Amino acid sequence: MSDAMPTLSDSEALRSDIYQLLASLLRQAPDAELLQWLAALEIEQDGSRLAECWAALSSTARDTTPEALQRAYFRHLVGVIQGEIVPYGSWYLNGELMEAALVALRHDLRALGFERRESVHEPEDHLAAVCEVMAMLVASQSQEQGYFFQQHIKPWAGSCFADLAKVDTAFYAALGQLGGAFMESEQASLSDQAAYQPVRIVEP
Repeated sequence: MSDAMPTLSDSEALRSDIYQLLASLLRQAPDAELLQWLAALEIEQDGSRLAECWAALSSTARDTTPEALQRAYFRHLVGVIQGEIVPYGSWYLNGELMEAALVALRHDLRALGFERRESVHEPEDHLAAVCEVMAMLVASQSQEQGYFFQQHIKPWAGSCFADLAKVDTAFYAALGQLGGAFMESEQASLSDQAAYQPVRIVEP
C-alpha cells in the first residue's frame, strides 16, 4: 500500500496559487513579467463577485506600469514611517504592532513547523506572510488550514483588504477587492471544517 499523499485537486491547487499570488502582490510591487501575466488573464465571467474582481485586477494591470506601482506600493503599504494601510494582524486586532495577535501567531507557527526566513524583516503577522502560510497549508493538504484561517486570517484580513480597496491607485484598489472577495469565499468553504473545534495545534 502506498503512503503517498493524494494528488492535489485542481480546486485546491487554485486556492494555493491564489494565496501565493496575493502574498506576492502584498509583499512587493509586481515586476513587468507578473504585471504582463495579470494583464493577459482570461476571466470566465460566471456572474460571481470573484470573477468580477479578477477582471478588474486584470484590466488595471493593463493600464499601469511597474514603475508606477513601485511608487504606489511604497505609499500605500510601506511609507516613510508607515503606509496608508498597515497590513499587520496585531495592528488590526490590538491597535499596535508586535502585540498579542503576533504572539499567538508565532506560537502556532512554531507548532506547525514554520520559521521566519532570515531575509524577511517584517513580523510574521504581515498579511503577505499569513497568505504564504495558507498557500503552503493548502498545498500540503494540511488538516490545520481551517483552524489557521479562523484564528489568524478571518478576524482581520477582510478589514485590511477592505481598507486597501479604498486607496486611490486603481490596481491596488482592485487587489483589495479581490482579496476581500477571496476571503469571503474561503470563509464559506472552510467554516464547516474546523473553525469552532477545540485547538488541535500542539507543541511538538
